[in-house]
Formats: sequence, structure tokens, C-alpha cells
Amino acid sequence: MALYLLFESASGYALFHAHGIDEIGQSVDAVRSTVLDLKRFSKAVKLAGFTPFLSAVDALNQCNAISEGIMTDELRTFLELNLPKVKEGKKAKFRVGVMEPKVGSHITEATGIPCESNDYVQELLRAVRLHFDQFIDQLKPSDLEKAQLGLGHSYSRAKVKFNVNRVDNMVIQAIFLLDTLDKDVNSFSMRVREWYGWHFPELVKIVNDNYLYAKLAKFVVNKSDLSEKDIPALADLIGDEDKAKEIVEAAKASMGQDLSPVDLINVQQFAQRVMNLSEYRKNLYEYLVTKMNDIAPNLTSLIGEMVGARLISHAGSLSNLAKCPASTLQILGAEKALFRALKTRGNTPKYGLIFHSSFIGRASTKNKGRMARYLANKCSIASRIDCYSDMSSSIFGEKLREQVEERLDFYDKGVAPRKNLDVMKAAIEEGMTNAVSEEDKEKENGDTTAKKSKKKKSKSGADGDAMDLDKPANTAAAEEGTEKKKKKKKHKLEEPQDQEMAAANVDGEQDGTPKKKKKKNRDAAESVEPKTATEGKKKKKKSKTEADD
Repeated sequence: MALYLLFESASGYALFHAHGIDEIGQSVDAVRSTVLDLKRFSKAVKLAGFTPFLSAVDALNQCNAISEGIMTDELRTFLELNLPKVKEGKKAKFRVGVMEPKVGSHITEATGIPCESNDYVQELLRAVRLHFDQFIDQLKPSDLEKAQLGLGHSYSRAKVKFNVNRVDNMVIQAIFLLDTLDKDVNSFSMRVREWYGWHFPELVKIVNDNYLYAKLAKFVVNKSDLSEKDIPALADLIGDEDKAKEIVEAAKASMGQDLSPVDLINVQQFAQRVMNLSEYRKNLYEYLVTKMNDIAPNLTSLIGEMVGARLISHAGSLSNLAKCPASTLQILGAEKALFRALKTRGNTPKYGLIFHSSFIGRASTKNKGRMARYLANKCSIASRIDCYSDMSSSIFGEKLREQVEERLDFYDKGVAPRKNLDVMKAAIEEGMTNAVSEEDKEKENGDTTAKKSKKKKSKSGADGDAMDLDKPANTAAAEEGTEKKKKKKKHKLEEPQDQEMAAANVDGEQDGTPKKKKKKNRDAAESVEPKTATEGKKKKKKSKTEADD
């Protein structure tokens, strides 16, 4: 049975006929030893056909299709043209060797061409890749390298492309930065307390918050300058007038040592840096909340922004988290404890990062493990919905949160929760209604904008007509008056003619003659009138004579 080799290069598709394969040997080791020699390999393998790609975009599309295991129309036509034809009802006397098994299975399903992919075929295709530039005369090695480099860059760029609004890498970096900022702000605020405590040690006991302490250290600077005049300003900073009075009284009887102006300036600058860091931390948290609502709205509504972001960062990405089973998601973050328990044959951990959720804290001690297992199950469902759904909405996350609340009530009070099927049906119906309402709103907005644009156009057209008029208003009014007078005169002249036409028509109807249609032109009407009148007189005379007889 003849063997053909399908090779996908960066410049196009190539088909090789391995006619002298028996001379080389059927074992893989024999092939490996002989493929390096171009003379022996060229005797066994010959080029049967080659079709180049039309452009770089075409090459990228073909490469993407091959990587996904799909046979394109171009590849199908290439195979049908270059392979020997098979008669209907008979088996093919050849087989095609491919590198990707998925592509081979798709080719056999679509065209019926038998394909195979094994170690022997892959070794032959590696040899074809090694000596490919020698088989095609017009293809230079430099051109092949450029094509491979360009296709590699474009393929990597296409794989990296994603939806900008759903970048989970930003969430990972933001949660890492939040953790480091928390540590830095805490250490810096402790340094401010220790540094400024030499000058005003009583302030540490009065104010516990680090951010407020840094604010007061920047505002007070020198404790000897404080007086009762500064109480309103201190009350605005702290939000408590009693504490402001207490600070002023403590400054008067303080036991701290005096500092030089240079030292106080340095303390003030450092306190300002701590304040800036804490404000930046707040802004970063708001950014994380918005990104989590864009990337994983269902997971966020179920378990919160911080815990959801920690799960995504620990898994590596949202897709990795969606691929994790619920049992793995339950103990994410407790790997050390898990392996320690497996090593010592102790009890495995019940929860990892999920422990920071409020649901685990609200559960009783005997139900914490059950609650963690149930919550991990719902988190895996929410992450999969967020990862693979095209429409971003938090409806399923809210319904899953309701289920977790019902499970808590079931553990504490014994209230039976709803079934999962009913809850998911309600979520799907609510999502459909929301989608329909959004479409209606978009249509209404489009109609209103179209109406506004029409009104603007009509107004602009009227203004343009008014601007184009060169004649004064008085002359226009005079012309309108003359036109009205002319119309009245014409109407008076036409009235008797119309009366005569009506009388003639009435006479014709009485005699049984059909009506005649009115003509628009005045000359035609005047020419018709005498004829109709004479005809009516003649008919009257005939009727009188008949009556006399």
C-alpha cells in the first residue's frame, strides 16, 4: 500500500510520496539512522504536489485550523487534486501520514481518505522538515526562514489576543499589589508612630487608626503650637470634637522631647507619603472591584471581590480556575497542609482560601467542612459560567448566593432549601427577560436619536430656506395678494361654464344617454358644450312628436 506524507510548512502545503520505503526499513530506529542522509532519503521520498499560501493572513488561518484539528477547504481541494482517485465502493490503495491525529481523523470523516499518525510517520515527517528546502527548487532557505518567523510571530500574536475588558491578568497583578501595599502601609505607619512618638507620645493612645495618625502628625507638626483655636480643624480631621479637645490638652502636658525643625519636616514628609500610599490603596481596591465585576461577575456576587481575586490569582487564571473540580477549589491555598497530612497520614484540610468567606465564618464548627464543600461546588459553577459564557451578568451568582444562604438556614434551623433545577430555571428566565428589556431600550434610544436628527435636519432646512430669500417681505405679500385676485377672477369665469355643463349632463341622463367625463382643458369643455346642447334639443323635439302621434 502506497504511503503519502502531508507536510504543513510556513509557505504552503506539500504532499510527498514515500515509494521506496521498503529499502529503508520499517523500524523507527532504521528510519532515524537513514533520514539524515539526503541522498538516501531523496531516493525513497519524492515530491507529489505543492501549493503555496496566498498571503500571510491565509497562512495564519491555515495554521490556526491545523492547530485546532480542522481541515480547511483549501487543504481538501489540494488532497483531492494530488492524491489518486478512488472508485466508488472500493477501498483506497494508499494511506496519508499526518503529524496531527485530529487533522487525520477529520480528513477521514470528511473525505474518506485513510490517514495515520504514528511514530514511524512522524519520523518521516521530521526528515521532510529537515530537507524541505532541497525538494522545492524555487524556495530558498532564507525565504523559508522568513516565512517561518513571520508565521510564528503572527500565530503567537493571534493566540495572545483576547477581550480587553476580560483580562484576568490585571486582577492577579492587582491582588498581589494590594497584599504588598497592605504590608508596606502597616510597616510605614508603625514607623511614623515610632518616629513621631518621641515628640508626642500621648497621641498614640488617643488615635488608633494609622491613616488618621499620619494625618494628625502632618497637621500638628509641633505640639507646642497647638491651642484651642485648632480644635475645629482637628475635629474636622478626626470627626470627633471630644477627641480634638483631648489632643490639645495632651499636647499641653506632653512628656515628649522637642525636635529640631529639620526633623519635624522629615516626619511631616514621611507622614505625607504614608497618606498617599493609603489613598492609592483605596483607589486600587476600587479598580479591583470594577475589574472583578467585568471579568467574573457571578463569582464576585457569590463570594466577594477579594476572595474571588485570590482564587483566580492562586489558580493562575480564570480558565484554570474553571477547569478545577470543586474538591480542588475547596483546598486551594492549603497545599502545604494537604501534603503534610498525606505524609503523616493525618486529617486533610477542609478549606483553603475559601475560609476567608463570610459563609464559613457564619457556619457552626461542626458544619464548617460541609459548608466549605457546598460553597466550593457553587464557586466552581460560577467560575465556569464566567469563563465560558458570552453574556456577562451576575444573575447566576446572585441565585447561587441565595442557595448558599438557604443551605446555612438548613444547617441551623432545618428549613428545606429549594432544588437546584428550580433555581437555575428561574435564573435563566430572569436573564432572558433582562436581555429582552435591554434590546427594547436600545431600540427606543435608536428611535429617539433618529427623531432628533430628523427634527434637526428640518430646522436646518427651514433656516436655510429663510436665509436664501433675497426679496423683502412686503413684495412677497403683494405678490401673494395679486395671485389671490387672479384666482378669484378665474373662478368667477369658470362658474357659468360649469353650470351649463351640469345642465347638459342632467338632460342627457333624463333621456337615457350616458354621462360624459369632464375634461380638464377649458378649450375642450367649451367645444363640447354647444354639441351637447343641440343634441338635447333634438332629442326633446323627437320625444314631443312621438307623444303627439
